[in-house]
Amino acid sequence: MHEMSLAIQAIRSVLSFAEENGIGEIDTVVLEIGELSLVVPEYMEEAWKAACMRTPLARAKLQIDICPGNGVCQDCGKVYNIVANKGVCPACGSRDKEILSGREFNIKELLVPE
Repeated sequence: MHEMSLAIQAIRSVLSFAEENGIGEIDTVVLEIGELSLVVPEYMEEAWKAACMRTPLARAKLQIDICPGNGVCQDCGKVYNIVANKGVCPACGSRDKEILSGREFNIKELLVPE
């Protein structure tokens, strides 16, 4: 499960950023995960919980925002959701596409208590 190594990397990045910027407590970490990224959100949630146990993020919440896997058809120019349409352009039936979004794995936001 590669989600564990991604969770550990993300936790290190968040803790490093917090230390560099004098942030003492983080309430929520928001991850942005693309539909085409091969990261399974449910597995990431479990990996995050396990990896955070003995860190300053142990009490922080994890929020996952899913980015749609969109592409543009190379034959007709239609922009469509690749996952919802099983990789086939709904306008012309072509499978020839350029991926526009959906491969993301980013730390999108850190929310701190007020």
